[in-house]
Amino acid sequence: MTFRTRILLGFGVVVLVPLLVFGLRIRAVMASRLTAEYESRVASLVGVIRADFERESTGIAGRLHALRDAIAADNRLRRAALQGGDRGYLLDYAGTAMRLAGLAMLQIQDDSGRIVSSGHFRNDFDRLEPQLPRLLAAAPGGMALVRARTPEAPMVALARSDSLRLGGKRFTLVGGVAVNAAFLARLARDSELTVSVALPPDTLARIDSATRVVGELAVPFVAEGDSGEGRLVPARIVVTHSLASLAALRRGVDLWMLAAMAVTGGIALLLGSWLSSRISRPLSRLAEQTSEIDMDRLDVAFASDRTDEIGSLTRLLGAMTERLRTGAARLREAERRIALGDLARQVNHDIKNGLIPIRNVFRHLVQAAREGPERLAAAFQDRQGTVESSISYLENLAGNYARLYPQSARDPCDVNEAVRETIRRLGDAGRAELRIDLADRLPPVRTDPLVLRRILENLVGNALDSLESRPGAVTVSTGRGTAGGGGSGEGTDGSPAVRIVVADTGKGMSREELDRAFDGFYTTKSGGTGLGLSIVRRLVLDAGGALRVETEPGAGSKFIVELPGDSGGHP
Repeated sequence: MTFRTRILLGFGVVVLVPLLVFGLRIRAVMASRLTAEYESRVASLVGVIRADFERESTGIAGRLHALRDAIAADNRLRRAALQGGDRGYLLDYAGTAMRLAGLAMLQIQDDSGRIVSSGHFRNDFDRLEPQLPRLLAAAPGGMALVRARTPEAPMVALARSDSLRLGGKRFTLVGGVAVNAAFLARLARDSELTVSVALPPDTLARIDSATRVVGELAVPFVAEGDSGEGRLVPARIVVTHSLASLAALRRGVDLWMLAAMAVTGGIALLLGSWLSSRISRPLSRLAEQTSEIDMDRLDVAFASDRTDEIGSLTRLLGAMTERLRTGAARLREAERRIALGDLARQVNHDIKNGLIPIRNVFRHLVQAAREGPERLAAAFQDRQGTVESSISYLENLAGNYARLYPQSARDPCDVNEAVRETIRRLGDAGRAELRIDLADRLPPVRTDPLVLRRILENLVGNALDSLESRPGAVTVSTGRGTAGGGGSGEGTDGSPAVRIVVADTGKGMSREELDRAFDGFYTTKSGGTGLGLSIVRRLVLDAGGALRVETEPGAGSKFIVELPGDSGGHP
């Protein structure tokens, strides 16, 4: 992410986030205050509804009292109720009285709970319903909601009861008004307020998703029990307030807030773009100048007449470049000296490898001379080839170093012959046993014979050194390799591959020693140069091969070299 982009994003965050938080806070406070206002209105309405219910109850009581007086003065009804005559008048009396009194339900029961007249159904005559007057009398305030049957449909009514005595018999009046949609709408008194009834077993009234329950009033309700006996349970008058106006207000606030954020964001982006250009342009030019610096070009000039932080940075880079020029000169001199030291160590190591076979031959000749002149001549004739081979090796080595590491020749080399020659040259290994296990009909490898010989001599020499003059064995074996990971002795391009394995029974290497084994100048031998394995790895890689090691502490080591074979000599 560029510096200019960071400035633009920073301006956007610094400006828009506080604005967003401010807008959301206003929205939340507005919603909280409006909701509190709605709750206050509904709480007031709940108190008004409670007073309305009490007023309705008082009105029902007054009407029943008037009916009680009218029934007591009606001799025709008295005779019909007590003597059983004029039954039609008795059956129709409750319906007529209900309509005249403005009630929605009316029953007249005798002292046994038998209905003698019903406001809706004449065939309710003689039906027993003694629990209704008893439950109404036990209800708080003497009123309760009841379910009443009508010819049209069942209804809910707010009912009360009253009683009178005719001719020594007690009669009960049960009357009430309908609690229907018109009744509830009259209670609401506001288009945004809704009043509904929640009757058992319902636990909640049906509420529209755009409204919220904010108040309720408990009212007794006469419900039928499982055994047919009635019982009083609480019903609820639920008051809800429409949140449509609050939702519309929220949408308006959201719209204006988005518009304000868009305008403010645009202004912030313009201001951030102007400010970033004032900062990023000189920094970009400074970055271009800095990108031109490398070890071969330290002559880049940094100059500035600015007095701010960018000017200080420019002058600091100029001073740093000057120090780099001085340090680079010193580094080149140090590298030249290190390179000469490395070359000297490598020459020393390679010459030692060439002199070891000659030293072994002279030891052999000294031993033979002690046995007699004839034995000396035979020993010299037997080891003459080793001396000549070592001298040839040193001459070739000297020629290569004289040409400062020229390109190696790529001639077909017989791996088995190179192994035999190396074993002959290093045959005097003290108590160590040198073994060979050579595969037949191997393809030649295409590399410099001197390179192959150096690889073998370094690996075998290291294997002998790992025995530390203790009895042990070093085994050199050859075979078809798996260059590139193939399993048939051929590389991934179909060319043959040759494997050389140098295994010893020495002390082996730990994980830490193996990780550093191929580092230059790392050695665990006293007097060692630490270049042997480093040279082997470089020579193997230069020949296009691969080198890996299998070792465990106390179990010896196995060095495996994979070299590409010469397809032209593949049998």
